[in-house]
Amino acid sequence: MSEQEPAGGRVPRSIEDFVAQLRGFTERARGMAAGAVPGGFSLPRLPSPPGAMSAAQLKAIDGAVRGQRRQIQGMVAQLQAFDEQLAVFERLLDPLVEWSATWARLEGAVADLVRTPAPPAEEGTAPPPGT
Repeated sequence: MSEQEPAGGRVPRSIEDFVAQLRGFTERARGMAAGAVPGGFSLPRLPSPPGAMSAAQLKAIDGAVRGQRRQIQGMVAQLQAFDEQLAVFERLLDPLVEWSATWARLEGAVADLVRTPAPPAEEGTAPPPGT
């Protein structure tokens, strides 16, 4: 066990280090959440020393986090429904793709039978249109 690890577990060297670490963590968390927070949703501002937060401020933060989680759950449900719709659409398209390929093969086979060689062009006449 080192000097920094008393019997109760590892602790920062001083309270100031702990407060600095906690501030850094909250700033990083606010920075990450700021990019993910929807337009009308904002996190309450944290007070300077984290220990000075009131119960009302903690409750506001808790409410904001819970609200964001509910929004995410709603988005997940919407994405699952959209995925199910795409799966149905995909199942509908499979036979159409197969039928289209079969039709193209049949069309090609019939076209080969119907095509006849062009008659030889006579001298002095223009070739038939499309040749």
